Amino acid sequence: MALLPIEAVADKLGIASSDYVPYGDGVGKLRATSAFVPEGQKPRGKLVLVSAITPTPAGEGKTTISIGLSDGMKKRGVNVVAALRQPSLGPTLGSKGGGAGGGRSRLEPFERVNLGLTGDIHAVTSAHNLLASLVDNVLHFGGHALDARRTDFPRVIDLDDRTLRDVIVGLGGALQGVPRETRFDITAASEVMAILCLSRDYADLKHRLGRIRVGWTRENQPVFASDVGAVGGMAVVLREALLPNLLQTAEGTPALVHGGPFGNIAHGCSSIVQTRWALSKADVVISEAGFGFDLGGEKFLDIKCRAAGVWPHAAVFVATLKALKYHGGVAAKDANKPDAKALERGAENLRQHIRTARTFGLAPVVAINLFPGDPREELELLESIAKELDVPCARASGYVDGADGGLALADVVSQALASAPANPEPRYLYDLADPLVTKIEKVAKTVYASSSIELSPQAQKDAQKIEAAGLSHAPICMAKTHLSLSHDPKLGGRPTPHVLPIQSIRLSSGAGFVVPLCGDIMTMPGLGREPAVLGMTLGDDGTIEGLK
Repeated sequence: MALLPIEAVADKLGIASSDYVPYGDGVGKLRATSAFVPEGQKPRGKLVLVSAITPTPAGEGKTTISIGLSDGMKKRGVNVVAALRQPSLGPTLGSKGGGAGGGRSRLEPFERVNLGLTGDIHAVTSAHNLLASLVDNVLHFGGHALDARRTDFPRVIDLDDRTLRDVIVGLGGALQGVPRETRFDITAASEVMAILCLSRDYADLKHRLGRIRVGWTRENQPVFASDVGAVGGMAVVLREALLPNLLQTAEGTPALVHGGPFGNIAHGCSSIVQTRWALSKADVVISEAGFGFDLGGEKFLDIKCRAAGVWPHAAVFVATLKALKYHGGVAAKDANKPDAKALERGAENLRQHIRTARTFGLAPVVAINLFPGDPREELELLESIAKELDVPCARASGYVDGADGGLALADVVSQALASAPANPEPRYLYDLADPLVTKIEKVAKTVYASSSIELSPQAQKDAQKIEAAGLSHAPICMAKTHLSLSHDPKLGGRPTPHVLPIQSIRLSSGAGFVVPLCGDIMTMPGLGREPAVLGMTLGDDGTIEGLK
């Protein structure tokens, strides 16, 4: 299907030409006059969360399923919009490749989505590093109580680069600043990215930016971005970035793409502005959250929904035969081979995620993402496991078949929406007033099936400092591997019993959450031995080749 003019996509949602700005072929950006939904306005649409079982390193196709489901619903005559995250350039050029779906279930224009789109991630990088620069400027000129030895606000870049994980800045003499240790994170892990995705409007954006803690005084009192005069400049840089981007799927279904925090080291959800606006325009909004339900899904509910004042009417869990066999002990390279016993063992991972979903009060649906060569017997076995769990199940083949491949899933999800309460009541996993360690324990035991948690001496000091500063009454954003329910990426299935180690605890006071780091989690990825960028090139006619 040919790329539709952005005007035609806008017409499908009843958007006036005065409510958005065209950004080249097939792309538009909402104007501030229409993007921010007023407080108290009741949503028109129903929200569908697409999550997944614990994935393999290659992922299980949440975005592809989200797009195929949206296309299937549109073909059934539903006024639907896909509300998705923007891919990070780091994984696109690194280990994973593009993050905009694939085959006939992908976002368009595909190359622009994966390679920067309207510059939002660049703006987040610039705003974040502007604050870092102002912090170092304060340290250089003095006159402020900020202690260089307790200044821990990093810099960011939207690339995978392991050599930047720990660096020393300020070398070269007195004119070059104050020498100190610091680090780089990837932009998708930036607190500014999280703030962009959790802010409701410009006033909320500035309020959250001002709350970013950049360090501590010698008396262990927090120092914030507002204390170093950063809020105005950062907000100016982020002015356009806070406005959602309007695109389309390969089959012409309207799609909003906005924000891109990672799900393993940030909260993994697209923006509140995008989701609230979509719910005001469409009858059904399909949104996905990063990695498995233990990470993006839990954070979608406990962090994003709490801040946005919304709650899903249905939840879809993407599963593949390959991933279930992988969790059943089969090596990733052999997971395409028939092995029903491994699939049965690996189904414990699916069962755990379903139990967790029901703890939140959700009625889940299982989407089987089909791959060529999937054995019929194993597909039927997975369907029987879903039936045993009393969970509706549908096969999905949008990658190959487009909207037609999403019809069966669209029908099952539509049935789930029809039986869901009109205004579902949120059921959070913890209260914000719970002690910090209690909140960590509730997530670990309920979602990760951990027997207990173990705080390192550093994590204990971090918790005490955060609580002493009165900053602990916030949601928690667990940072851990996405490849296991535990902290160990090598432990598949439903590892029990296991103790969850907390290495340290970071405070993202601007975003409004606390980040416990579980095990050796990295906030700056590194390139693999054969990164995806090695297969990419630019043709002499300007055609991009090798981007998948």
